[in-house]
Order: sequence, then structure tokens, then C-alpha cells
Amino acid sequence: MEQTWQDLLFLHWPMPTEQLRPLVPPQLELDLFNGQAWVAVVPFRMRGIHLRGLPPLPGTSETPELNVRTYVKYRGRPGVYFFSLDAASIAGVWVGRGIYHLPYFHARMKCERQGEEVRYSCERLGKLAKGKSSAVFGGRYAPIARVELRKPGSIGHWLTERYCLYTVSGDQVYAGEIHHEPWPLQNAEATIDVNSMAASAGITLPGTPPLLHFARELRVLIWSLRRV
Repeated sequence: MEQTWQDLLFLHWPMPTEQLRPLVPPQLELDLFNGQAWVAVVPFRMRGIHLRGLPPLPGTSETPELNVRTYVKYRGRPGVYFFSLDAASIAGVWVGRGIYHLPYFHARMKCERQGEEVRYSCERLGKLAKGKSSAVFGGRYAPIARVELRKPGSIGHWLTERYCLYTVSGDQVYAGEIHHEPWPLQNAEATIDVNSMAASAGITLPGTPPLLHFARELRVLIWSLRRV
């Protein structure tokens, strides 16, 4: 599958491992930076979504998406583990749940760019949210510095340069390979009016400000899941 991600913001918080460990499948090891786990809330929008060799389908090729994630390893290989993924496209939710075994939810979403600034809102909807806590996000954000490729060993590089996602269905671990150029990251500022996305997954974010990174656009290739 090919996608282009646009107007993406990484909001990262350091987290105590004892809070995250019960929320991550035991088959996966928490990946730590200097002994610290991290959680991210990531709003963005996708466009040009299509399967290899096929054109984008009308009405399904663009959608906002927001995910809540942490970082894990399996047999020594680092990757991403998702607590939730919200999308405005119900077809995308079906594909994400049915084919990729990922915890997708349907949401009412809006992503608007006004100059350099992005205004973003997300409100989880429907049957897939039944029994879950309210999951809402709203705010605005913008880059405040030039693009800078982060150096290996830096926190920015460690948090973002990950080329594999992991998910667990039953007792089986699956991996999805991801390919893209290095992240064109920019330092960012944000005003977040409401954010209960992590809380809906049972995560209590610290009261400290998040570490912020912005990326205007990145083309991404995603392979089918494979059992590992």
C-alpha cells in the first residue's frame, strides 16, 4: 500500500514503564530510551491511499487519522505498537481492523491548514467505541523551525525512525514493514484544547508539556502483515 502523510504532529511524553507494561501484549518488549518509555499522540492526514498497482478509489483515498502509540521490540527489532487509531474513513477502519488486526475506530475528524498552522479535531464515534472512555482531541499546531534530519542516537531520531509496526492477534505476533525517507522533522509549537485520546486506552499522561515535532509531508510504503 502507498500513502502520503501530511501535516503531522508528534506529541511525545516520557512514561513510567510500570504504567505501560500491563497495556502492551506480553510477547512484546517495551523499547526504552535511557531507561524511559514513551507514549505519542499523533494527528495527521493521509492522501493518495491505494494498493500497489491500482489507482486510488474515489472517496477512500484521503482521510485524517490520529493514533496513540508506544515503542516496542520483538526479538531485538524495534517497532511501533498502537493502542488506538482513529480515522474518518469507515472503509479505512474496516481494512485496519480486518486485514491489519489494528485497533481502529471511526471518528468525526477535521484537519485544516491555515498558512503554516494546522487546526485539528477528532471525536470518536459509533459501535467500535462502545464501552470505551470518551476519546476527543482538539487543537492547533505549526512548525517553528526549518527542517532538520535528526541524528542517530538523538531522541528525535529514536522516536520517529521506525520501520515496523507490531500487532498481536490471539497469541500470534504480526509485523508490518514500513518504508520511507528519513523524517523531515521541524520543531513545533501547539495549543491543545482537549486531549483524552491516551486516557481512552487507560494511559494517564504526565502534566509536563510534550516533546513536539512536525512534518509537512512524507510518502510511505506499507507491506502486508506477516506472522513473526
